[in-house]
Amino acid sequence: MPTADPFSLNLRHLRALLIVRENGSISAGARAASLSQSALTQGIRKIENQLSCELFERQAGGVAATPAGELALRRIAAALGHLDEAVRKLGPNHERSGRLLTLTHVRALISLADARTFASAASAARLSQTSVHRAVGDLEHLIDERLVDRRGQGSLLSFKGRQLARGFRLAGRELRAMISELSHDNRHMVPIAIGALAVARPFIVPTAIARMAGENPHARFTVAEGDWQDLVEQLQDGVIDLIIGSLRELKPADLTQETLADDQVLVLCGRHHPLAAAPDVSLADLARYPWIVASPLSPLRQLWEQMFAGQALPDGPVECESIMVAINLLAQSHFLTLASPRQVELPLQANRLAQVGSSIKTPNRPIGMITRKNWRPTETEQRFIHLVAEAARHSGAAPIAQAQPRSQSRTTTG
Repeated sequence: MPTADPFSLNLRHLRALLIVRENGSISAGARAASLSQSALTQGIRKIENQLSCELFERQAGGVAATPAGELALRRIAAALGHLDEAVRKLGPNHERSGRLLTLTHVRALISLADARTFASAASAARLSQTSVHRAVGDLEHLIDERLVDRRGQGSLLSFKGRQLARGFRLAGRELRAMISELSHDNRHMVPIAIGALAVARPFIVPTAIARMAGENPHARFTVAEGDWQDLVEQLQDGVIDLIIGSLRELKPADLTQETLADDQVLVLCGRHHPLAAAPDVSLADLARYPWIVASPLSPLRQLWEQMFAGQALPDGPVECESIMVAINLLAQSHFLTLASPRQVELPLQANRLAQVGSSIKTPNRPIGMITRKNWRPTETEQRFIHLVAEAARHSGAAPIAQAQPRSQSRTTTG
């Protein structure tokens, strides 16, 4: 059974493993890592014991990676790539410093980034507070950069500290994914880390999770909610691995998105609204009432403006991102709003709300997933992606195309 703690691995030995594979020789790996051949052999044996698998087959002319070794080495290469890229971003003089990093440095900085106090970071990392202080201090000395701003009882990472923590966290996720993929008893399965935008919270996300949990009781999930910008930052930081919800035309270059379905939004009002029972409703009728609108630049706000293109926009005195606030405000007033049928199914069934003007043509918006371009989902995560796609197709939306589970070597295109 693999070790459950990726930070117990030796980073220097992990680097040497890649050289061994590249050169087909332990002696070449030892020279590159400035280790004796016997020390590297012992290091490889220790890693193989920690991962409960054989990484290399010994052959007459050298060594070759086993299938499990190839899987592990792909994840190790990705993890080291994140570490090296994070260090390079600090400046051109830091590359050598990056070779002296240890996974204790990585664990300490990630824990401090998440916990914001050394005491809480020590508890999260299962280290003494002195050890965390020492590791972060050693890291600052190693790269000659101030990484922590100490403020009162708390500690906030500096800009460069946040940059470094992002790469460290992504590296840690790759190592955890490696352990999960090598495990055969599901107990080391990586939690599926999801960001749920408003349109995906009522049906798509809970439906996919329920089906996944039914199929695999060992599956674990973390679900974050927030606005688009907040979740994108968490995605880039490696806190979550995919965002589910409405897509945007513009996205950061390091992310990719995949459309799963079209969302036909509705014009909604409270059941006592004068337009609730009107057989024929025009845009001019809609423009006579005040509106609850989404925030500027959001997809829903853009759809609202698109609906009234070529004429003056109606009064929008309430700008609101909370569907619960909007539902209760509609029920008590003459406001109108645009919303997804996915978000208001129960209020419509309970007759608290009514659809206005079923003949009014409202614009569509795409619903889908956003991920990092370099993210390679595990087999469990691939299955969850498939269940998300199924839930999106069966949640009142017009399907675009059936999404297939991704292979581990593929990245999606936007």
